Amino acid sequence: MSYMPVIGLEIHVQLSTRSKLFCPCSTDYIGAKPNTNVCPVCLGLPGSLPVLNGLALRYALRIALALRCQVHRRTRFHRKNYFYPDLPKAYQISQYDVPLGYDGMFELRLEDGMIRPIRIRRVHMEEDAGKLVHPTASGRIEGASHSLVDYNRSGVPLVEIVTEPDMNSPEEAREFVSALRQLVRFLGVSDGDMERGSLRVDANISTMLPDGRTSAKTEIKNLNSLRSLERALQHEFERQVRVIEGGGSVRRETRHWDDRAGRTMSMRSKEEVEDYRYFPEPDLLPLLISDDMISSTSAEMPELPWVLEGRLMSSYGLTLKEARTLGERRETATFFERVVAEGVSAERAYSWVTVELKGIANARGLEPWELGITPEGLASLAKMVDRGRISLLSAKDVLARMVETGRSAEEIVSELGLEQIGDEEALRGVALEVIAENQEAVSQFLAGKAGSLNFLVGQVMKRTRGKANPQLARAILEGLLEERRR
Repeated sequence: MSYMPVIGLEIHVQLSTRSKLFCPCSTDYIGAKPNTNVCPVCLGLPGSLPVLNGLALRYALRIALALRCQVHRRTRFHRKNYFYPDLPKAYQISQYDVPLGYDGMFELRLEDGMIRPIRIRRVHMEEDAGKLVHPTASGRIEGASHSLVDYNRSGVPLVEIVTEPDMNSPEEAREFVSALRQLVRFLGVSDGDMERGSLRVDANISTMLPDGRTSAKTEIKNLNSLRSLERALQHEFERQVRVIEGGGSVRRETRHWDDRAGRTMSMRSKEEVEDYRYFPEPDLLPLLISDDMISSTSAEMPELPWVLEGRLMSSYGLTLKEARTLGERRETATFFERVVAEGVSAERAYSWVTVELKGIANARGLEPWELGITPEGLASLAKMVDRGRISLLSAKDVLARMVETGRSAEEIVSELGLEQIGDEEALRGVALEVIAENQEAVSQFLAGKAGSLNFLVGQVMKRTRGKANPQLARAILEGLLEERRR
């Protein structure tokens, strides 16, 4: 029998504003002393009144437009009522029946080149809740005797993006979240960091039976990485199939993903809309979205990821995979293009940026453009290799020293004496010495063992302390050995 998962996602994106959604408190809650970035508004104290953050509205509008949503010209905020320790007012200011954006579309580009249209049901603004802190070694609720609450995050601006159930595999869901994270980074509205909670995902999944009927859906919480999202959806799909094949019915409920155990666990029955008792927020006026606001927001939109990827492919001859690697972060693509503009081939620039420079950056927990190396500095080093002034091996060491010291490639190469020996006469003399001292390898080469030439080239490199131009050394050795053959 054939079953198919039916998946929809609810994605919460923290907006990168300096102040909260309805008060001037700082949004920098990471590492701050608990309950210090708070005020009467975000604590919900009597008599306090919210005031909307205008930049947060602009950022939310950017997201809605990038997702090709229709925009409600008159929208409003509601109170979403529920009781939980991290919600100081016992309600959350959110949007309900008139969201900022609705009926959008995202074209998910899969690795095989296919395009999967994902409908966007709604894009709306809301404030974040506080954070429960569990005093256990793992920081998780399992095994905790009590929990503490930190309200520093309470009131941080969020945009919630709700998709239609258009994804039919955990892999598609993972690809969608990855692409959406890339989008919000390009838009400059969020860092999209899942580990720090800047982008959080709740997944809804049901199972379509062979006869076309669909089971009840479950919602999965605690998905803090792309890997967790994919694993949780796969596990939950398999669990639902087992329930159905065992003659049972899938319960509509909210489930918690335990990443260590690799399974979902029941948390509570799924809430219905009526449970939240929505009503219009009386302390905030309706929002009027003007034509000027939409046009000015559209005008300030940057180049979107899929446009950039297409341009990288057409302008530089990159493959789709290479364009996606560069386009994952706009800053990386910009860095690459500036290296090419300095006269380095696209192929070489791609390798230097995504392999050599990114390798050093990853080891330091940084991005390539954060290392202090300029595109011009990297291009200068790459051109030294292309012109045969230094070897690729030496260049990798030079790059590491550039990061460590902030000095230029020219200075480091000159100080360490790394410039390759490109003088043909000088290398010819070294090659003759190597041939004279390694007659066994010479005999093997002349007998048809071509690999012996590599050994001889290695000996030349050893004698010159790696300074010989390896291509020139090989050519000279081949010429001398062919003379002996004749």
